[in-house]
Amino acid sequence: MAATRPAPAGDGTRERLVAAAAGLFAERGVDAVSLREITRAAGARNASALQYHFGDRAGLVRAVLAPHHADVEARRHALLDAVEDAGGTDLATLAGALVRPSAARLADRPGGPAYLRIVADLLDRPRPAISPAALEDPSDSMFRWRALVAPLMAPEAVALHRRFAAYRLMAAQLAQRARSGPHADDRLFTSDLVDMVAALLAAPLSDATRRLAEARARATG
Repeated sequence: MAATRPAPAGDGTRERLVAAAAGLFAERGVDAVSLREITRAAGARNASALQYHFGDRAGLVRAVLAPHHADVEARRHALLDAVEDAGGTDLATLAGALVRPSAARLADRPGGPAYLRIVADLLDRPRPAISPAALEDPSDSMFRWRALVAPLMAPEAVALHRRFAAYRLMAAQLAQRARSGPHADDRLFTSDLVDMVAALLAAPLSDATRRLAEARARATG
């Protein structure tokens, strides 16, 4: 029997697979959906179509996130460029640079809310799925954001990963907003979320927390 060949790249199969995966991942979580379910939901005639187009689950997840992530990156870079051009900033401004590019996805229908829910799902796990570029690549907007925020925070707060906590707070709140929408106007929600992120970044360490942080630094240093 002749081997079954995957569908040609130009027949729309890839786009249908991405759309089906986005909906299922957003609704149930990335790990709770089988690749077979996605293939069936996309109406792909060939069982190997998903592997042909994306290689594996990780490749499919990247394809689902990529178009939205590119827009978020462009918006955040533009805000960070403005911060650097101004020659000075504060935590409230940088909180806005973190939140607003992602919050803009709330109005990007139909795919933006699903993107936000998937990002939150990838972060809400024992080992959060984080792009290495966010930690290592200076051309990544999150790398730039982290570098600009750090000097404005207490060193102990940086060591306690408050920047990542702010990112997770943002992701969780945006996912909840996306899940409960659509909403006629997201401006108040977004402004309040910026305030929450800024407050988390600026929150002082208690004496007890500072003593424990210093003790841990001595023990590990």
